[in-house]
Amino acid sequence: MSSDELGADPQAPRRSSRISGQSKVEAPALAKKPKKPSKSGKKRAAEEVDKDEKNKKAKANEDETVKEDDDVADVLAPIDIGDILPSITLKNEQGEDINTGSIAAEKGVVLFLVPKADTPGCTTQACGFRDIWQEFASLDYDIYGVSADSSAAQSKWQTKKQLPFPLISDPKRSLISVLGAGDGNKTKRSHFVFEKGGKLLDKRMPVKPVDSPRLALEFIKGLS
Repeated sequence: MSSDELGADPQAPRRSSRISGQSKVEAPALAKKPKKPSKSGKKRAAEEVDKDEKNKKAKANEDETVKEDDDVADVLAPIDIGDILPSITLKNEQGEDINTGSIAAEKGVVLFLVPKADTPGCTTQACGFRDIWQEFASLDYDIYGVSADSSAAQSKWQTKKQLPFPLISDPKRSLISVLGAGDGNKTKRSHFVFEKGGKLLDKRMPVKPVDSPRLALEFIKGLS
């Protein structure tokens, strides 16, 4: 019997050589908490969202504008003698809607166009129609003045000069262009005679302010 065997405690548990060879089990690493966005980060995010919304609205407005321009372009082919006055909804001097296609439904119509309300030449032309307005009425013709001025400017001019006929505000020159009197951002002085039903019978463009009323009346009298 060896000395090791004599000195060993028979009750002591034996160590397993396998325990020492096992690798240590490490505790799982704690997951890092996500950092809360800073105030400046929140502000930038909000600004980006706001910017996106503005871009979307701008794009929508642009698309709508293009659509409106396309609709207007469909009616801007200039008319000539024998053509019918098209329907375009504009405003009168009171800011009320007026449809050009219906103004000649019951009577003949004279449209006189001026470059700018309440200017010397335009006032001469308008007052010339005013002074013989009743002669047109006796021949069953209505008179309308047309310009690119606002309804407010036309109303002021109408009151100042006691013009007895309506004034049509055409700021986009839609009707003015249809009549062939558009010249970029300007309006050519002119007048147009439409018979009852809306057919164009006569046009004078350009025409002198003092001559316009007389020439329109002479043409209508010559029809009978």
